[in-house]
Amino acid sequence: MPLYKTITVNNHTKVLIWKIDESFDFLSKDVVLTPHCQQRVDDMKSDIHRRGFMSIRHLLAVVGYTDFDLYYDASGKPNLKDGKQISITHSFEFSGIIISDKPVGIDIEKQRDKIQRIARKFINYESSFVEQQLYKTRVLTVIWGAKESLYKLYATPGLSFEQHIQVAPFDFDAYATVGKIAYKGEESDYTVRYLEFEGFTCVFTLPLEE
Repeated sequence: MPLYKTITVNNHTKVLIWKIDESFDFLSKDVVLTPHCQQRVDDMKSDIHRRGFMSIRHLLAVVGYTDFDLYYDASGKPNLKDGKQISITHSFEFSGIIISDKPVGIDIEKQRDKIQRIARKFINYESSFVEQQLYKTRVLTVIWGAKESLYKLYATPGLSFEQHIQVAPFDFDAYATVGKIAYKGEESDYTVRYLEFEGFTCVFTLPLEE
């Protein structure tokens, strides 16, 4: 299946999601990788990781980029050579990218009940809000995705999901909330948006809208 979903967030921000049901060989056809990325995919042991990696290159092509337009900095953060901001994610059979003029982050997660067992490792401020919720797995998946996408956006070593990133309480059906990063004496707020599909949650973040 080709492009699964496109979301135009605003005039300068777009989200694209791919459902990965093609084989690795099919996804690799006519895609040329940089030597660095070719080595990365050659070293991957998991077929779904290899397919996810290649599906990202198809998403790039949808918006006019190739693998040669993408590079990774010393921390592993992806960047585009034209100065646009990009964030990348893939989880099982879905992958996604967000591209913008401003710093952005994206995460896709499969909704799994085991997230309730590890929640104490990534929530703090959010605990009382989560305890009040009926659908804890879905709520926790949004919170994890928000923190993961904010971590990608901020791209600063030492940032802790539990200690430095907060997600404001939200009305689940509003599909939006606010995230805060408080780190080394600096605080910044961000818009968090999310959607659900086929048992997955996609969360993306960008600077707080005025």
